[in-house]
Amino acid sequence: MNGLGICGAPHGARRMGRLLLAGWIGLHASGQVLVSPPGAQSTIRLHNTDLAVLEAGEARKDLPCVVVPEKPFLGFDLKFHSGYDISIPLSDLAGSDDLLTIIFRVAPEGRRESPTYFTQKVRVPAIEEDAKGDALLQGGFDVGPGKYFVDLLVRDRAERICALSWDIEAKLPSKDAQMELTMAEGLVQSMESAQFREEPVPPRAAGQDPLKLKILVNFAPQKALASSLRPVDTAALVSLLRTLSRDPRVGRFSLVAFNLQEQRVLFRQEAADRIDFPSLGESLQSLNLGTVDLKRLSNKNGGAEFLSTLMEKEFANTEQADAVVFAGPKAMLEANIPSEHLKRLSEFEVPVFYMNYILNPYANPWRDSIGQAVKFLKGVEFTITRPRDLWFAVTDMVARLVKTRNAKQVASVKME
Repeated sequence: MNGLGICGAPHGARRMGRLLLAGWIGLHASGQVLVSPPGAQSTIRLHNTDLAVLEAGEARKDLPCVVVPEKPFLGFDLKFHSGYDISIPLSDLAGSDDLLTIIFRVAPEGRRESPTYFTQKVRVPAIEEDAKGDALLQGGFDVGPGKYFVDLLVRDRAERICALSWDIEAKLPSKDAQMELTMAEGLVQSMESAQFREEPVPPRAAGQDPLKLKILVNFAPQKALASSLRPVDTAALVSLLRTLSRDPRVGRFSLVAFNLQEQRVLFRQEAADRIDFPSLGESLQSLNLGTVDLKRLSNKNGGAEFLSTLMEKEFANTEQADAVVFAGPKAMLEANIPSEHLKRLSEFEVPVFYMNYILNPYANPWRDSIGQAVKFLKGVEFTITRPRDLWFAVTDMVARLVKTRNAKQVASVKME
């Protein structure tokens, strides 16, 4: 995330004001650019003065500023994310149009001679001399586990400099040390901006048939009455799909994306060797959560009926599936699926799992309608609140399925 915004709040309210900045109409920030990967310093074109400031590693405030580094945190994509906030008093940017140049570099411990460089240009509109408040600039990057050194500078057209250096450490707690992250130790990358980018097909495990999964995902906001679907709402769900698609033991995917609020299927993909993330992302744009359908509103049991019909249709087509996997936020419907419907579903004898994604489980500790159905079917429900929950849930589920498949193969050989 990067950008420039204007906020009239004092420094003590910066975190609250941050929410207002992304929508500022005067935003003129170019995208954050990866200037050079590690070990390619010879290709970097920096002003000698800029390079000297970075090499000195000393704090500078010719251009008055407050720089707040962000400690690395683990995202649902199983990458460590870090970054910074820079605030500059508007009174120090007053006057005609200005151009701020941000340059920062990140170097892993033990390889400070091979940093990764980033740069960004931010155009500042004309600002009144008596303007109050601050301008806020933000930037971010991804790292693998390890310790890193960060050098940053901001330069305006008058060659005034704001500079700061700091160090960070990206580290898993000891209890999570077995988690497999998606970035190697010492690696630095620009922050991914395309949530639904294409995922390449990874090498599959040799010598055995890959697992075949039918995945039904309720793409809905964490807050049931929200009028739109935000990246935070889809973060864990997309990461769940990516984690499964990268597992060498899973090779075939049937995906159904639906929304219970609108009671409709948004996207369907049958028995593919990869999940079509770009098409999935496009389909979610058709959601219109802010519109109330009077016909659906008049039928209080409409959600349960839709879910029941969807499950019966999908369970009837599971001959080639090793498991049915539900995922999504809590679905608190007016009524649960009738038991007679669930009894019919139980006849298919397919393992059932539920990845219940809820950022605040204490706000709603009750089992939802999908959870009730999964319990009836003797399935397994996982609560996904943090990245570690997602990793352990997927690991546990795949291990169970591999164990069940192996047991069936052994039993089949004995019968022969």
